[in-house]
Amino acid sequence: MTVRNQWDYFSSEEIDIAFWNEGDPKGLRQFDKIIPVECKNWSKPVGAAEVTLFSSKLEGRGRPLGILVAAAGITGEAVDRSAAHQILARALGQKRESLVVTRSEIEQLSNTDDVVRLLKQKRLQLAVSGTIYGVS
Repeated sequence: MTVRNQWDYFSSEEIDIAFWNEGDPKGLRQFDKIIPVECKNWSKPVGAAEVTLFSSKLEGRGRPLGILVAAAGITGEAVDRSAAHQILARALGQKRESLVVTRSEIEQLSNTDDVVRLLKQKRLQLAVSGTIYGVS
């Protein structure tokens, strides 16, 4: 089950996609039941302001985890947690996780097992290092 292009009650924030996670043992069992997805099909990396806005949307909806599809990645450097990477690290302290997926990563996916593996890998990397896996 999914919802697309849904505005909040006040018509001030839109969620591009949200999907219901059934928690299949072979899938995303340890992920939240409702997963919001923000899509930025931009030619340039998504900046700190947009990542902050997505994190705020998650917070306002009481969601601990969301997926940010950023076609060209996000600004800054993962190694020193600069720019947008710093926003991801700060959100962890507030018990919020934003998993960033790029266009090149999506293009490499061939089945749902690949999607599950990618999201689990990103979540693990975020939790352990405070940065996102595979995006520089």
